[in-house]
Amino acid sequence: MIEQKIRLFLEKFAKGTITTAEKEEFMELISTLDLEEYEQIIESYQRILKDSPVTPIPDSSLLAKIGERIERHEQGETIITRLFPWKKIAAVASVLLFISVGGYILWHQSISGQQTVHNQVQHNDIAPGGNKAVLTLANGKEIILTDAKNETLASQSGININKTNNGQVVYKKIATPVQNPELITYNSIATPRGGQYRLTLADGTNVWLNAASSIKYPVVFSGKERRVEITGEVYFEVGHDATKPFRVVSNGQVVEVLGTHFNINAYRDENVVKTTLLEGKVKVSSTVGAKILKPGEQAQLEKGNILVADVDINEVIAWKNGLFDFQDASIETVMRQLSRWYDVDVEYRGKIPETLFTGKLHRAVNASQVIDILSYFKIHFKIENEGIKKKIIVMP
Repeated sequence: MIEQKIRLFLEKFAKGTITTAEKEEFMELISTLDLEEYEQIIESYQRILKDSPVTPIPDSSLLAKIGERIERHEQGETIITRLFPWKKIAAVASVLLFISVGGYILWHQSISGQQTVHNQVQHNDIAPGGNKAVLTLANGKEIILTDAKNETLASQSGININKTNNGQVVYKKIATPVQNPELITYNSIATPRGGQYRLTLADGTNVWLNAASSIKYPVVFSGKERRVEITGEVYFEVGHDATKPFRVVSNGQVVEVLGTHFNINAYRDENVVKTTLLEGKVKVSSTVGAKILKPGEQAQLEKGNILVADVDINEVIAWKNGLFDFQDASIETVMRQLSRWYDVDVEYRGKIPETLFTGKLHRAVNASQVIDILSYFKIHFKIENEGIKKKIIVMP
């Protein structure tokens, strides 16, 4: 009965619904536990959070209070060093859920990107990315969307191209589109490193572009198919049209759908092109074959061959939800994501430990806050920010 009650309280802590009275009852319940039982509570809480990966920790008092209990416990200093370096965590902000390496686990309360637990700001710090992109029209005119007003940007082929108040581009029909495929005009949107953007195509398809990504698309889908081309990482929610299959061309593959939600990671500096299906059904084709995906599956294209694997959907689309999500990721994998989001070059000096990271962090924080967290695991970092030239140096 006591174990069930503790689990109920842990679930309420994770959801942020626990009351003050319930907190007091919880602390009373665990007041006489031994070290092994404290560790079991921590492991149980970690499992609860992993089962609800998009839920932040609205109240960090649970772990803080457990830490205090352990610290007062016999041999508690050993445990607190291994699991919770509390004094260090007090100076670090914006870890979402947890980040871990081996036996080490760091936890912290989720906070907004503009807040920190301390007021010190590194001189060489680097701000996170944001809504930045360039729209290129069929006539070659470029529109910097970051600076453009929220209004109609252009009109083409019976379509108004609007920038909305929530910072996205929407293609909206205002007249009967052309029917001659030869008259199709193309636009493109490209995000820089440190940028992201969202647009709605003329058929109602919603598109999210991650940093250093692009999409080329017809202003009007007037042919027998809806074909677009992408680079980088793009998430799609395709408008259904059984008469016009939607096809995405990217780095050696074609993805064909009728109406579905999926993510494509086709960065040139990644070894594998990954297409992940969230809803519906897609066909992924390469020069040597094709695979049909079911929701929750990912096609991994490498050297023309396609392998299909089950994946964690929340990890794949974490970027779209404003998070970094690392699952047994090497430092090189982590730094490639940071490089794109913070528009920064990465330099490695010396032999870097083969450390694997697991955890979730906000993307809406300065680079120093992410580096502070990673540096707990015997890897050192230095930020150099000289105007346009920005670099993170990774050292053992």
